[in-house]
Amino acid sequence: MGVWLVGADVLARSRFRTSALAETVAALLVLLGAPARPGRQDVARHRPALRERLAADPVTAAFARAAVTPGWLADVLCVPPADDDLDIGDELARVRRTPADAVLAGLAPGRSRPAELAVPDLGDRVADLLGWVWELAVAPDWPRLARAFEADIVARTRRLTTGGWAAALGDLRHGTRWLGDGRLQINAHDHPPRDLAGAQLLFIPAVTANGWAGWAPPHRYSLVYPCGGLLAAGPAAAPGTLSRLLGPGRAAVLAALGTPMSTTQLVAVTGHGLGSVGNHLKVLLDAGLVRRRRAGRSVLYYRTGTAERLLRAQR
Repeated sequence: MGVWLVGADVLARSRFRTSALAETVAALLVLLGAPARPGRQDVARHRPALRERLAADPVTAAFARAAVTPGWLADVLCVPPADDDLDIGDELARVRRTPADAVLAGLAPGRSRPAELAVPDLGDRVADLLGWVWELAVAPDWPRLARAFEADIVARTRRLTTGGWAAALGDLRHGTRWLGDGRLQINAHDHPPRDLAGAQLLFIPAVTANGWAGWAPPHRYSLVYPCGGLLAAGPAAAPGTLSRLLGPGRAAVLAALGTPMSTTQLVAVTGHGLGSVGNHLKVLLDAGLVRRRRAGRSVLYYRTGTAERLLRAQR
């Protein structure tokens, strides 16, 4: 599975999108012991609750042990969302419909299957576990996460427009890079190339260390990758000379837009009021230093090339 062959037809159908289930799986990995990522360190505090839940359900506990192994994540946790999966309920329903034998077949190859997993409702139990993780560790923060994911998608779409797939995917995740000639390296494993002809390829941001690949052959494939931007770090400080040139408020807003953000996000990261941020954005828009674009239900602002050159000069 080291290289995927993606022709022009696949690229034409490829797109970036969010997935509540992908973020729920990322949270589950943290609850099972993976390091918490910047912006989501609070997830780790729920680990005792997960241990208590698994202790009370031997089937779910056995699945958790078998589903997450070095170099492998159970297929049922990685299936790409369908076009009509609109929210976590739709994605969990798809997990719930997975036959028990398909759940078992998607565990790491070459490993024995725990006897506890020989139950007919295994898909239901996996969906129940994921729904519990969603409610506990993801749902309270989902509006903020979704805005950050949309901002990351806008940034990568811009790079795709200006630099092609090599620019958009070059730093997507460790081990993934665009090789050219319709070849996408997704990891360093020595597997025969997989031809994705006729399939749809999705790129999904999540708060994860390195992400994972998913597939529902022959129609859907996905790469979950670490979201950058707002979740990874705070906004860059505005250079003092830029503050003197534009005023401290507008300079702070412009410096924060290294990643596309909504007005609400800018209020949160700059500490300025909503009215002030709105006024600063209007001036920056009129000056040609920022542009805006709708992403889902949000309007995201981002720096223009002129603004990038101005910031480089000031630094």
